[in-house]
Amino acid sequence: MKNLTVLLCLLLAPALAARADTPPPHLRAQGTATQLIVDGHPFLIRGGEINNSSATNPAFLAPTWSRYEAMNLNTLLVPVYWDLIEPEEGRFDFATVDQVLAQAREHRMRLVLLWFGSWKNSMSCYAPAWVKKDVKRFPRAEDLRGDRQEILTPFSEENLKVDARAFAQLMQHLRQVDGTQHTVIMIQVENEIGMIPTARDHCAAANAAFARAVPTELMDYLAANLEHLAAPVKAVWQGAGAKRAGTWTEVFGASAAAEEIFMAWHFARFTDAVAVAGKQAYTLPMFVNAALIRPGHQPGQYPSAGPLPHLFDVWRAAAPSIDFLSPDIYMQGFMDWARRYRQAGNPLFIPEAMRSPEAAVNALYAYGAHDAMGFSPFGIDSVGQPAADTLKASFGLIAQLEPVILAYQGKGAMAGLLSEGPEQRQPQEVTFGSYVLNVTFERGTPPALADGFIVPTGGPTGPIPPSGGLVIAVGPDEFIFAGTSIIVTFATKEPGMTAGILSAEEGRYVDGTWQNVLWLGGDQTHQGRHIRLEPGRFSIQRVKLYRY
Repeated sequence: MKNLTVLLCLLLAPALAARADTPPPHLRAQGTATQLIVDGHPFLIRGGEINNSSATNPAFLAPTWSRYEAMNLNTLLVPVYWDLIEPEEGRFDFATVDQVLAQAREHRMRLVLLWFGSWKNSMSCYAPAWVKKDVKRFPRAEDLRGDRQEILTPFSEENLKVDARAFAQLMQHLRQVDGTQHTVIMIQVENEIGMIPTARDHCAAANAAFARAVPTELMDYLAANLEHLAAPVKAVWQGAGAKRAGTWTEVFGASAAAEEIFMAWHFARFTDAVAVAGKQAYTLPMFVNAALIRPGHQPGQYPSAGPLPHLFDVWRAAAPSIDFLSPDIYMQGFMDWARRYRQAGNPLFIPEAMRSPEAAVNALYAYGAHDAMGFSPFGIDSVGQPAADTLKASFGLIAQLEPVILAYQGKGAMAGLLSEGPEQRQPQEVTFGSYVLNVTFERGTPPALADGFIVPTGGPTGPIPPSGGLVIAVGPDEFIFAGTSIIVTFATKEPGMTAGILSAEEGRYVDGTWQNVLWLGGDQTHQGRHIRLEPGRFSIQRVKLYRY
């Protein structure tokens, strides 16, 4: 444990003020994980995204920062609005951006900026008035009947030129005003891109592009990555004969799925060009986010062709300057969506999640199971109870554990603990070396609790508290558990041997050093048969095992 403490102390993040000679925030691999590096040190985002309009007037945003600090956030996700920074073509006004930067610095908070440019939730509602009113110069996407949509078409060079120019101006400004302080640590390019209400755009330029040959870059990518392609794209391609050249219909067939692949390519190429323009001005990590598919919906019934798991290959081929793809998870099946976005080396960052009490345990799971760079509930400026206090408690644990988590990311030494859903009856099984951990999730109402870890509930008839957490193997026989409402028993795969609890203690990390709160035994460990992180509060336990 002494060596671990030394390692953690070395990893502790410095103060927010950056040295002038440190490089801008960037990504770096550690084992199988990708870490965000800020001021030369790995950084774990405990985030929250504000409501869409909350940063249009910084005076409205100013009083809310104390809430984020109280919830143990270290990063705020904030939109930048194209219509506000370029109200007249070629005249840029970054006053709102600068005021948000000043507020974040005052509260020692980092920022992830969200570029609300050509598309926000598919639509082009944040395009400036001079773009919206000139339909001839800035054409719209059209449906099958030829009706114009409130969506700028990605098939217009003029649309791309003005979006990329504005984004480049934003990044140039950030380099000038934040190039040494690094308040802004990442950029989201556009927001929830997608085509709706048809699977593809049917404007004249889109129809012409659809009749042309599939770009060689996409065909080369599919051929080179045949064995690892996502099943849906592979099935569409092979179902049409797996041709190596031809028009979009000849290569992918005549279907909504084929049209979605076509749109994904063009959305991604447009977005990549915007990102390239921005990175030429100031290089920061850049990502795109996706509105997920509701069960049973077909292309055109959801924002189609965005950076969804079944289209990862298309987006990677078309947008190499985008560093990773992110999910906005509001629906059931959190674990499944998180797994799907962690596939094939894509690092996990969740910029939007439902602001429910379950977000607190979903965050712990994401950090533990998938080496997540960060987690961010949406609408953080309007989160209510008990979600605010559960998130505060969970992010409080993450803040304590941040050096430990960062030290063990990408090394196969962590796991997330979360139920797949209420229908799950069998324990979750986690294996580290010869030890097998069996995790069950308590669903009962919580007891009254001591100050510092309280999660308010409605009593016996109130809401059932969340259940989940994470575990880190910090040694061959030593584990750190963090979370709430879980029971863990231990076994060993060694024939004829039994796993026992040598010691268990509750405690906390202070500046990377473990401090004991209680040694646990007797009823608290069921006479040495399990460890329990009780319902209603978030806690950390350090456990040592032995075999006999």
